[in-house]
Amino acid sequence: MRYRILQIIPSLDRAGAEKQMTLLACGLPRDEFEVHVCALTRGGPLEVDLREAGIPVHIIGKRWRADPQAYWRLRRLIAQLRPDLVQTWLFAANAYGRQAAIACRTPVVIASERCEDPWKGVLEKMIDLYLAKKTDRIVVNSQAVRDFYLRYGLPADKLVVIPNGTPPARPSPVSRGELLGELGLPEHCYLVGLIGRLWPQKRIKDAIWAADLLKVIREDVHLLIIGDGPQRDRLVRFRDQCRIADKVHFLGHREDVPRILPHLDVLWSSSAYEGQSNAIMEAMAAGVPVVATNIPGTRELVEHGVNGFLFSVGDRASLARYTQKLLSDRELASRIGQAASEHMRQNFSVETMVCRYAQLYRSLLQMRISP
Repeated sequence: MRYRILQIIPSLDRAGAEKQMTLLACGLPRDEFEVHVCALTRGGPLEVDLREAGIPVHIIGKRWRADPQAYWRLRRLIAQLRPDLVQTWLFAANAYGRQAAIACRTPVVIASERCEDPWKGVLEKMIDLYLAKKTDRIVVNSQAVRDFYLRYGLPADKLVVIPNGTPPARPSPVSRGELLGELGLPEHCYLVGLIGRLWPQKRIKDAIWAADLLKVIREDVHLLIIGDGPQRDRLVRFRDQCRIADKVHFLGHREDVPRILPHLDVLWSSSAYEGQSNAIMEAMAAGVPVVATNIPGTRELVEHGVNGFLFSVGDRASLARYTQKLLSDRELASRIGQAASEHMRQNFSVETMVCRYAQLYRSLLQMRISP
């Protein structure tokens, strides 16, 4: 029997949850699962990847936070497709998608929580707790996220940990010299990268401050901030106030991160909280040494001094110090990078992630649907 699966997610931007959903949708065995994807608000770059893989994509066009018309369009889509299993990703899709799937009597409903979410208020918590009662399982990507939602009040027997998967790194199609030329940077310099949305959780100011500290002891380090978001203008002003515009470069949202990533000498993550960072995982898979905040989700990826370095949230001096250590000891950097790549290959492959989801789907579907 071939089961029909519908994945519902807010958008198809190149962000963490969206990447994981796309890897899953494209990786599920086609002889067993017929996969459809629904973007609740809009499409995005990942829509191309899905369509090239032969996966139908449906765009609902939700326009407002509370959009009854979008809910009814989603409900009609579910009624038309009659999926055996609906999986939803992130709060908006978890709310709209689960309610619509439950109303359509979908046999199996799964939600996905991807990060610790301290931003959620009373209303969001009420919605989550209400829908959890009617949800078969809630998949989280790390023990840290599971612990957060246990404290939040979600039932332990419904929470399932399936870590993210990351594909093997590919060589960049451009040389380091070509990349430096594109960016207008000197031939002999070190590249430090920070990848993520520019918003308070990421604590980008700490990274800019650390770059300023590094500039005091060496002139050959350039920080590339890749991503965009509501704090961009404020962060650019802060950089300029620090008089470090020659060393800190805002590259904005990029569709070509895989061609930049292998040329980084170090990747930084200054976040106050994460679920399980795709940027960290992709850097580790590429053998790029990581210096990241010592937070629960990241501790499940990085072992301090073995395959990366960890520092306390807000400790800019330690961020600069560990980076200097890696840049001044290239043998250490190589050893750290190789250990990181091997750790990703052995424990966080896409194949392992897809296999765990497929096993979860089978177990729930077999209980609910008679052959």
